[in-house]
Amino acid sequence: MAYKSIFTVLTDTKFVSPVLQQGVALASAWDAHFDVLCMGVDRTQTGYYYAGANAMVLQETITRAQEEAQEIEKTVKDSLGKSEIRWGADMGVSQLADIGRHVAAHARFSDLVVMPQPYGKGHGAEMEPVMESALFEGKVPALILPDGTQMPAAPKNITVAWNESNEALAAVRAAMPLLQSADNVRVVVIDPPAHGPNRSDPGGLLSQYLARQGVRAEIDVLSKTLPRVSDVLLRHATDTEAELIVMGAYGHSRFREAILGGATRYMLEQAQIPVLMAH
Repeated sequence: MAYKSIFTVLTDTKFVSPVLQQGVALASAWDAHFDVLCMGVDRTQTGYYYAGANAMVLQETITRAQEEAQEIEKTVKDSLGKSEIRWGADMGVSQLADIGRHVAAHARFSDLVVMPQPYGKGHGAEMEPVMESALFEGKVPALILPDGTQMPAAPKNITVAWNESNEALAAVRAAMPLLQSADNVRVVVIDPPAHGPNRSDPGGLLSQYLARQGVRAEIDVLSKTLPRVSDVLLRHATDTEAELIVMGAYGHSRFREAILGGATRYMLEQAQIPVLMAH
């Protein structure tokens, strides 16, 4: 397995440079194609138009979104045009409520999606549904970049969050090319269950699976000494100088729409290290 199709969605010029830098590095390392969707977002809620707004207001918001998309596209083409990778850039405009459909349609044909952290000061309201659509509807693993961070194309120290779930296993499989090239892989198990088939050897079956894939992994069993499991995981990743955290993305259905669960959301809010998630 290798990453041969890398994808990103850009909706704000502030985040173009770091995402492109990461995408180019990965595409170069894996001889991959890098596709960019430049989206202008009409962030006005749909119901607003029925509260007395006239056609001129509607046209103004659409025009503004088109101008934003064109600006992002120009920046992308100027930057990627100087690189030696294979790349493509598409432009589109969408209302905030409908952006997920467009993202999922493009993302589902990719091996990996690279995205900025969806939360934080100056992060638009569209960034969360963009990530959710890629993960839950597009069914593609996502590499999330906290502000000011980059992941080496071949990280040497990787932390894997393991809790026996299907989502965690999906993330491990999605990260396998990176795990195979790493020097140190730490499988972190926090407060393993006292009962169950794996109670005497937490993480043992995963370690065996990884070994058969050529990955040398160590198992770190930790106690939940902080209020949140994600706090323990982040502190451990920092202490061990991890360059990447691999973990499952957990969500639930609300009004037939998959949204991030609280633990996943908190992890992405607090992370200062790139995170690779899969569902």
